[in-house]
Amino acid sequence: MFTDRKLFLVIVFLIVVSVTAYMLLVFIPSRIAQQTYDGAKQIGRDIANVFHVTPEIRVNNTVVLQQQTPILELATVSQKFQHRYDWINTWFGSTKKINITGTFEAKAGFDLNQKFSIEIEANNAIVTLPKPKLLSLEPQNDVTFTDENGVWNWVDANDRSKAMNAFTRDARRYGEEAKFVEQARLEMETKLREILLLHEKHVEIRYSNERVDRL
Repeated sequence: MFTDRKLFLVIVFLIVVSVTAYMLLVFIPSRIAQQTYDGAKQIGRDIANVFHVTPEIRVNNTVVLQQQTPILELATVSQKFQHRYDWINTWFGSTKKINITGTFEAKAGFDLNQKFSIEIEANNAIVTLPKPKLLSLEPQNDVTFTDENGVWNWVDANDRSKAMNAFTRDARRYGEEAKFVEQARLEMETKLREILLLHEKHVEIRYSNERVDRL
């Protein structure tokens, strides 16, 4: 039979085992998880401070932050360039030409109607972004026209309108083929890596066209 002393020691032992099990199985994992979630939320705040948008952030497949996009497009590159275009029309052997020159401002970046998310697992961060693209192309106030009339095929106001539309389309083609989009990608990746490295995360960046469901 147990003496009172042995019974006391058994009770103490069981209490110690229970407390230890609680610490190992419940309290410490919970504490670590909370610290991880707090770290993920801080990553979201750091990104929002730079880009003014918050990505969806997951930790071990648990959503910690929802994607918040007060703006629907994020331009990471804005650059002006001069463009020149010759509009030509020939009618019954008579050719008229309009030469157009002017400056455009190109903005390249990301359509945030598509998903921007970060999945965190231990020290790894997998970033998913929409593919960068040319977001906008705006003519500036320096467009000039130089007309060359044909013998009986003369330039009129309707021709200038057609020429301006063709000029803008050609500038957009140039903008999409130029390095603006690639610069936008590199700028975004560089800033994201800088932010996540401050949180000691190894970064992998992927691109997707997945849409965001908005209420």
